[in-house]
This record gives sequence, C-alpha cells and structure tokens, in this order.
Amino acid sequence: MPATIVQYDLKPRLLQVRNVQRITPRMVRVTLGGDDLDGFQGPAPADHVKVFFPADGADLPIMPTLGPNGLIPPPPGTPRPVFRDYTVRAHRPGELELDFVIHGEGPASTWAAQASEGQTVGVLGPRGSVLIPMDLDWYLIAGDETALPAVARFLEQIPAGRRVLAYVEVAAALEEQKLTWNADVTLTWLHRNGAEPGTTTLLLDAITATELPPGDGFAWIAGEATTLKPIRRHLRDDRALSSNAIDVDGYWKRGIQNLDHHAPDED
Repeated sequence: MPATIVQYDLKPRLLQVRNVQRITPRMVRVTLGGDDLDGFQGPAPADHVKVFFPADGADLPIMPTLGPNGLIPPPPGTPRPVFRDYTVRAHRPGELELDFVIHGEGPASTWAAQASEGQTVGVLGPRGSVLIPMDLDWYLIAGDETALPAVARFLEQIPAGRRVLAYVEVAAALEEQKLTWNADVTLTWLHRNGAEPGTTTLLLDAITATELPPGDGFAWIAGEATTLKPIRRHLRDDRALSSNAIDVDGYWKRGIQNLDHHAPDED
C-alpha cells in the first residue's frame, strides 16, 4: 500500500525558545512556542521544517517572502535568510520540539550551542506530510543522529503487534537516547567510536545482515546521502522491495552545505 501525501499551506512563523535541554553530550533539544504556532500541522514521523536563524548580532531572523507561486527570492544585494532543514521531534498544542546535533560548525549548530529562553527563530513548513501505512507486518527504520528525531517518532507511532527492526548510528555510547514504543521493537545502536560522521558502513553492514520478517513491510532510512546509496540499491535489487516499500532519504552530504534532500537522487 503506497503512502498518502498531504499538503499544507506554507506559513512563516516567528517562535520563541521556551526551554533548552542538553539530552546527550552532542544533542540539544529546543522547545519553541508562540502565537504563530497556531494551526501548525506535522503528524508524520519524518515531517520537517526550515528553521531560520538570526545573523550575528541580530535578534530576529530574516524571514522568507511568500508569493502566489511560492517563495520569492530576495532582491539582489540584500541579506539572504539563513536556514537549515530540521525534522520535528514532537509537536504539542502550543509547543514544537526540535533536536540539534552540536558539531562545532554551521549556523544551526552554533545557534543551538548558545540557545537560551526568550530567543527567537523562524520556522517555515512542513509543506506536507508523507503518511506511511501503520498496519503493515514489519518496519525497518534506520538512520544516523540527524535522523534520530524521525526514528523516535516512528517507534512512538507504530502500533502494538507490529515488528520493527531499528538501527541508529551515533558517535559513541554516550549519544544513545531513551526511546519509547508499543510495537515489537528490536533497537540496535551503532557506534562510530572516533570515525567521522558519514564515513562508515555501519548502517549498510547492519541492514545487509538483517533477516527481514515475512509479510508486507516498509523500510525507512535517512542520513548521509553518499552512504545511503548502497543501502538503497541493496533494498531495491537484493531484497526486491518495491518502490512503495522504500524511502531512503539523504538528509545531508559531506562537503555540501544545506543539501536539498528533495532533489532527485542520481541513483
């Protein structure tokens, strides 16, 4: 059964930091709130938003301008918005949670490392949700720490009685998080132990060694784009899973800033 796609109207929102929590040495959870959050929708595990950050010395971010056909590029010579894509970790009435990996570079990591209550950021999206059927026999869910919010939401949403095989690649054991679920979940943490993100075959090795349960299932994997290519080929060619049963999404790519993961993959 294919996924259902739901589209939403885009609305730029200015939101305030309500809470900051360092949940692991390299992961910061920021809770945002404000009147602009009214009407926010993001029910799917992999829903993501664009987060707009203030420039150095500024209190407010530069926000995008929307026209009848979508985003309007800023005039030449004017400052451009500074933004990055982030998966929604949780959404409750009046609150939006986002998890940031602290890696010492880039506007998002730099901002999250100093984030404090009362600061303002901008949020745009989600533009839509991909609603995966939740009545399948099994699920293969995997990713690195950039995909961890979506992995956590998948585990929370897959109902009891379904089989889930989950793999999460993180820097070290200290980066493991306590996740919750109702399904029949086997969660395996994969540790890089000093290797740079996006340079290992940990996810590929784990997935190729996995015995998938019988019946109809769905595989969702996200992380560094180059390392995911052989995983996509393996699921498609070796496992013979249909395109409706696979979603492999490059969230980021080594050496590329602000990767557009909506762009078609050459694989």
